[in-house]
Amino acid sequence: KLPMQMHTLKIEATQKERTRREERITRHIRIRKKLKGTTERPRLAVFRSGKHMYCQVIDDTKMHTLASASTIQKPLSEELGLSSGPTIEAAKKIGETIAKTCLEKGITKVAFDRGGFMYHGRIKALADAAREHGLDF
Repeated sequence: KLPMQMHTLKIEATQKERTRREERITRHIRIRKKLKGTTERPRLAVFRSGKHMYCQVIDDTKMHTLASASTIQKPLSEELGLSSGPTIEAAKKIGETIAKTCLEKGITKVAFDRGGFMYHGRIKALADAAREHGLDF
């Protein structure tokens, strides 16, 4: 007979892979350390989900939202008639709306906070539309 061989069970501890959402939140935290909205230059914060897109102009010193626009708001949602989520056209419309609202309230300069998202596609379209309609950033 052959001697009985010992079988060892090898367990490796692997680090759990981070999700895209966790990576985005990490990027957003890193951006927020450097970016503060003031009374003279509030922060234009952008968030996009699968179904909607939101942006707010925030004064971080007072912790106040000065203006906001999103695809949930009645006039925009009726005009766009979104069925499969926000498109680049919807992002442009939100950028235009937030710029007009800010100009009515006397806000011309903002600091753009992309929220950890890549500056591409819908985020870029919103930023470009806001710039075209009078916001300076």
